[in-house]
Amino acid sequence: MNIPSGLGEALLHSASDAIIATDRDGRITFWNPGAERIFGFTAAEATGQSLDLIIPENLRARHWAGFRHTVETGTSRYGHGDLLSVPGLTKDGRRISVEFTIVLLRDESQEVAGIVAVMRDVTKRFEEVRELRRKLAEAGGKS
Repeated sequence: MNIPSGLGEALLHSASDAIIATDRDGRITFWNPGAERIFGFTAAEATGQSLDLIIPENLRARHWAGFRHTVETGTSRYGHGDLLSVPGLTKDGRRISVEFTIVLLRDESQEVAGIVAVMRDVTKRFEEVRELRRKLAEAGGKS
């Protein structure tokens, strides 16, 4: 397969989708311009921080249980094209809706060394669907 020169750099430094990499402890090691646009933190602010930076407090326990399971087992159902939809937290404290997939980073012995998430802000679509459901429920309740 012939990969065009500069493709990796172009993808990593794009501002469209967030690309966030962590080490196996969940510390941010890479934060692209898309992550800055979506979450509001600069790369300097985010790098070295825990993923708790963008995870709403009430969801952290569940997130870390899944994260540890993935690191320990080297498997995740979200690494094969299945999207995970979750709330995220922006620098100004707003909750947003994000969808993402992950890629496991492995060391020479094939142990999980970190995780990369490719994320997209789907807040607008999520809110539109919620409003449509509300309108359908209201219409269905009328006689």
